[in-house]
Parts: sequence; C-alpha cells; structure tokens
Amino acid sequence: MQFDPPLVEGRLIARYKRFLFDAKLEDGAIITGNCPNTGSMLGLTTPGSRIFMSVHDKPTRKYPYQFEMIEADSTLVGVNTGMPNRIAEEAILAGMIPTLAPYPTLAREKRYGVNSRIDILLSGEGLPTAYVEVKNVHFSRTQGLAEFPDTKTERGAKHLAELGDMAQAGHRAVMLYVVQRGDCSAFRICADLDPAYAAAFERARARGVEAYALDCTVSQSQITAKSLIDVA
Repeated sequence: MQFDPPLVEGRLIARYKRFLFDAKLEDGAIITGNCPNTGSMLGLTTPGSRIFMSVHDKPTRKYPYQFEMIEADSTLVGVNTGMPNRIAEEAILAGMIPTLAPYPTLAREKRYGVNSRIDILLSGEGLPTAYVEVKNVHFSRTQGLAEFPDTKTERGAKHLAELGDMAQAGHRAVMLYVVQRGDCSAFRICADLDPAYAAAFERARARGVEAYALDCTVSQSQITAKSLIDVA
C-alpha cells in the first residue's frame, strides 16, 4: 500500500475522544485531524512523537488530515485500522500465505455468522470456502514481539467464536493478524490485558481455526506485507 500523495510530517500534541488528534506541522501550524483508530493505541500516543499524516481535499471531510503512522521504539508504526484488510488482500493475492495461495476468488466484507461481516472470503472450485478475519496489531512491549489485543475486546472474542462455528461447519476459518510495524519477529496473544480474548482464542484453535501473523515493512511512502512470523 503506497501513499499518494506523500504523507505530511508533524509532531503529536494529543490524541483524544478516540477519533481526534492535534498535531504541530513542520511550518508551526497547529491542526486537528481524524484518527482512524478507535482502540487504546497503548504506547502510541506520547506527546511530541513524530507522526505522519495523509491529507485529503474532499469538501465533505471535516478534517483534511488523517493520522497514519507514528515513530515509537525507534520504528515507524502504522495506526490506521483500515489498512490491514488492504495489506492482507495484497499479501494473499501475492501468494505470501502459502495455505491461502490456491484460492482464485477473493471477496471482501461478506455477511456471515450473527450480524457480522467477514473481512475476506476466499473460494474456488474443489476448495473449502475460507473465512479470513483480519486484525490490526501495533502493540509491542517486548523487543521483537507483537501482541494483540492491547485492551479488552468483546467484539474480537465474538469474531473468534463465529470463526469456530465456520470451522465446525466444514469450512476453513482463518485468523490473520497484520502487524503494522517492522521490528517484530514473533506474535502472541496478550492474555494479561484480555484473559477472555485469550481463552476465546484457545477455544477457536481447538475448534479448527487457523492463525497466522504477518509483519510489514513500514516507511513514510508505503506499508507492505513482508513475511509470516511465528505465532507463539
């Protein structure tokens, strides 16, 4: 995923009300922008941090600036939760996840389960339908280790249960964690911050849900899938 036009650099002043942030641009101007991440963003909201923003000129947008990435732990970290689905699609189509490479047809946002939408639905003649749920990962507190979630997520646990239902119905069910940072070589479930999600993950795996983690190359010009990493 390339950024066109290029991102604009600034310094974070504050992120607040989940959807908003204030930043100081390089020319000294203070702006308010949209934060496309409603999660806790634990460890990624330190005032004064370098951030990079996309700029949108649609007249219907209230805030032209959008928070895309931040420099943390000496690396760039993508914070836009709308990115992982696009990154995952690119990775699947490029054959970077070997077990999903044989599928010729990819669809996005299809209804399934109880009032849910699956992020990616893969199908092909003679192949079991594959339901792929994608999660954004940007939390790391141990060098080289990415973790999810960074706060409690009942919705995430619900998705795991619905994937388990699909697996038991004879389909393939896949949990794909996209790590929007380039300094991690392994991934694990953050059981201490959300024990219920960790338990739901173990139940889902026991029911046949597959789990993969994909790390990324993150730069000011693009965020692209790099390789699969170990799921601890």
